[in-house]
Amino acid sequence: MNYDAVFAQQLDGLREAGNYRVFAEIERQAGQFPRARRWVEGAQVADVTVWCSNDYLGMGQHPKVLDAMHDALDRCGAGAGGTRNISGTNHQHVLLEAELADLHGKEAALIFTSGYVSNWASLSTLASRLPNCVILSDALNHASMIEGMRHSRAECLRFRHNDVAHLDELLSGIAPDRPKIVAFESVYSMDGDIAPIEEIIEICEKHGALSYIDEVHAVGLYGPRGGGVAEARGLMHRIDVIEGTLGKAFGVMGGYIAASRTLCDFVRSFASGFIFSTALPPAIAAGAAASIRHLKDSQIERTRHQNRVRIVRERLDAMGIPHLPNDSHIIPVMVGDAHHAKMISDWLMEHHGIYVQPINYPTVPKGTERLRITPSPVHTDRDIDRLVEALSEIWSQCALARREMAA
Repeated sequence: MNYDAVFAQQLDGLREAGNYRVFAEIERQAGQFPRARRWVEGAQVADVTVWCSNDYLGMGQHPKVLDAMHDALDRCGAGAGGTRNISGTNHQHVLLEAELADLHGKEAALIFTSGYVSNWASLSTLASRLPNCVILSDALNHASMIEGMRHSRAECLRFRHNDVAHLDELLSGIAPDRPKIVAFESVYSMDGDIAPIEEIIEICEKHGALSYIDEVHAVGLYGPRGGGVAEARGLMHRIDVIEGTLGKAFGVMGGYIAASRTLCDFVRSFASGFIFSTALPPAIAAGAAASIRHLKDSQIERTRHQNRVRIVRERLDAMGIPHLPNDSHIIPVMVGDAHHAKMISDWLMEHHGIYVQPINYPTVPKGTERLRITPSPVHTDRDIDRLVEALSEIWSQCALARREMAA
C-alpha cells in the first residue's frame, strides 16, 4: 500500500471542503501584545495584531509572571527531571497546587501538563474505576472530555446542550445506587454561552451524581478572585470536581483539577496520563502560581477585559456584523461557509495585519463557520476601530448578510 497516497487523498478532501488548517506563524512580543511578528517561509514579513488568542488577560507577558519564571529557571533549571513519581515533583508544583486548591475552596488540587490531559486523565480514571459507572455528558462538551469518557469504556449518555430537564429525565432512568458523573462546561468555547450551573448542580444533588465542571474558559476571568463562573455565582462549594487550565487567562501552560483530598489522591494514584507524563517544568509552575496569586487580588485586568468585550460587541452591532449573543467574553462572528471564513481570515491578515483564525468543521458544525474574536485588556480603542472597519469592508466586498444596523 502507498500510505502517503492515502494520507494525501484525505488531506485533499479537507482542502476541497475548506477545512484544511493552515497555521499562522507568529512571534509574540513580550510587553507589546497583542502585537506579534508574522513569519512566512522563514522570513519576517509584517507586524500583526492578534484577535484570537486565548491569553485572555495578557498575563503571558505580565511582569510578575515573567519574574517568577526567570527566578525559578535560575534556581531550578529547565526541566522537572522526570514524572511526578520519579524525581519530578518540584517544590513549585506543590506551591501551585496549594494556590489552585485555595482559589477554588477545595481541599486539594492536582496539576497536569495540559487542560486536555487533565480532562482526559481525570474523567477516564473516575469513570473506569467507579464500579458500573455511567457518565452524563453535555452534547457540546470538549473533545478532551469526550476522549476521557470513551477511554473509560463506561456507559455514556448525552443530554441536550444546557437542557436541565433532559438531564433530569436521563438520571431518573438510572438506578439510584449506581455511580453517576455529570460532566459539563461553564463557558462553551465556540458559542460562548454559559451553562445553567446551579440548576445542573441541583439535579446532581437530587440524584446523587458527582458533578464535574470544566472551567477552562472561565478561570481567571470571572468571580471576585478569578475562580470562574462557579465562584461568581457562589457555587464552587457545591461542585465535586472543578477542572481548569493554566494556559488561557492565567497565560502560562498546564491543566488541573480541584476537589476533595481523597478524589485528587485517587486520580493521582490511578491515572496513567498523570503517572507516566513528565512533570511541568518548575518555571512554568512558578509562573502560573504568580499569575493566580495576582488575579486573586487584582480586578484591573477583569474590569478592563469586560470593557473591551462590551465595546467590540457594540461596534459590531453598529456595523450590522452578525455575531452570536452570549454572556461571556467570546465573540463568534458568524460567516456560515468554510471557504468564506478562510478567505476573510487571509484577507484581514494580508490587508490589515489583523490575525483572526477561521473556525471550521469539525470544531463547529458545517454551516456555522465563524471567526472567533477574543478581545483582551491590552487591545486599544484604535485596535477595535481597525478591526471593525476592516470587517465591515470585507463584509461589503463579499456581499455577506448584515443584521439591521443599530441606530
